[in-house]
Amino acid sequence: MLKQTTLMLVLACCCTFATAQEADVERAVLDYVEGFYEGDTSKLHRSVLPEVQKYGYYRLKDKKTYAGEPMSFEQMLKYALSVKKRGPVSPEAPKKVELLDVQDQTAAAKLTAWWGTDYILLGKYDGKWKIVQVLWQSPPTS
Repeated sequence: MLKQTTLMLVLACCCTFATAQEADVERAVLDYVEGFYEGDTSKLHRSVLPEVQKYGYYRLKDKKTYAGEPMSFEQMLKYALSVKKRGPVSPEAPKKVELLDVQDQTAAAKLTAWWGTDYILLGKYDGKWKIVQVLWQSPPTS
């Protein structure tokens, strides 16, 4: 009986740890998208590593071809500040987070936002989840 109780306690602790890890990763991704939607640079500082590598493919005006473009951490902050000046994105704008994998030091997530889809890699730095890399594209033409 003691072994069974110990095993149940260990499993409960592992599940609680995994759930907390997942919640923290999801919060980091939400801080990232909300930082852009709300123009809140403090959320970007909290969730994104300053050395982040972000690269995206946006659809050109011909709507058939894509062009690629990097975005630095400083450019992220400038974009958020421009949103703050003109007003936040609509509350109905999508911000769907799908956790693809969460381990104890690394994680991967997919974000669907108004601008398209971001594939996000995160790492844990001093106990906090930070976005390390982002690869995104505009919504595909169907």
